[in-house]
Amino acid sequence: MAQDAVYFPTASNWEMKSPSSMGFNAKKLQQAIDSIQSNEYSGPKDLRLAILKGFEREPYHELLGPTKHRGGPAGIILKNGYKIAEWGDTKRVDMTFSVTKSYLSTVAGLAIDRGLIQNVDEKVHHYVWDHHFDGKHNQKITWKHLLEQSSAWSGQLWGGYDWHDRPPRQGDVQDWKTAQPAEPGTVMEYNDVRVNLLAYSLLQVWRKPLPQVLKEQIMDPIGASPTWRWYGYENSWVNVDGLRMQSVSGGGHSGGGLFINTEDHARFGLLFMNNGNWNGQQLISTDWIEAATSPSVPNNSYGYMWWLNTTGAENRMSHLSSTGYYAAGFGGNYIIIEPEEALVIVLRWCEPATANDLLGLIKAAMN
Repeated sequence: MAQDAVYFPTASNWEMKSPSSMGFNAKKLQQAIDSIQSNEYSGPKDLRLAILKGFEREPYHELLGPTKHRGGPAGIILKNGYKIAEWGDTKRVDMTFSVTKSYLSTVAGLAIDRGLIQNVDEKVHHYVWDHHFDGKHNQKITWKHLLEQSSAWSGQLWGGYDWHDRPPRQGDVQDWKTAQPAEPGTVMEYNDVRVNLLAYSLLQVWRKPLPQVLKEQIMDPIGASPTWRWYGYENSWVNVDGLRMQSVSGGGHSGGGLFINTEDHARFGLLFMNNGNWNGQQLISTDWIEAATSPSVPNNSYGYMWWLNTTGAENRMSHLSSTGYYAAGFGGNYIIIEPEEALVIVLRWCEPATANDLLGLIKAAMN
């Protein structure tokens, strides 16, 4: 799609157009939205309870960062940048769990774009030379491994060991503790301890808080509100150049992560839909977006902390096109991007098992 065909909202105004004027059947789209609103996430609104219940099989799991009671279903649909539908309280700030990972990946991309990291295949221990990457195994880990969640890093961070987090469903604690880690780059393991290690490593490279980097480089230029926050844990404070800084978390698995409203998510999605360009300003390189949304060898449904729908992949969202991609978080939080359709869909607090069907209903409303 030509760049000049995309509309970019200002910080104070976001133009809305009727669905029919943008190629949608208004009646079918409303039926899709009604279905979304009737399929609310079934977990408690007190997210402390939802987190502890959702991850109760994990040994030693505890809340280390802030949480917040959630709101009800909310969402926005953009076509060519224009709002064509919205529902719920789109200005309410809520936790967004693992959608945070796609923002974290973007901070890594900014470091690559600016030459702070030369390339993703470099060993992380060349940059982070403290004890976190000691040992023959951990010294093999590259930035790419951390971004693809295939690092198999072994160790402890902020009181949590790698084997604490999302352990196998088989075996017991002793089995998990003594299991030999995989070779870095060979197996994708969804593991928040290792994701938090990426955040810590990027903090060492940027040498300033990652929320500040995100604010200055991305969120302010796209006109995001001043209401979003990015938290770490109560024990994740470190000394950087004599200054006390918090290393943020890559999700809300133990509390913390990105707290943000639906409209700001939509702005972020629009930036990616338009290949990192916001109204003529290239905020993040097209090379990075292409790399971040390309399938990894360990899991062809996953790039650099974005989920994909690559042809032949064991995908979780079959109604997405082969070039589409999305960020996903606990509790039914999604930013879905369809570049070929110039479409961005943000879903908050929908029942996760229904998300793919709901996307299908939205796309079926396109004329």
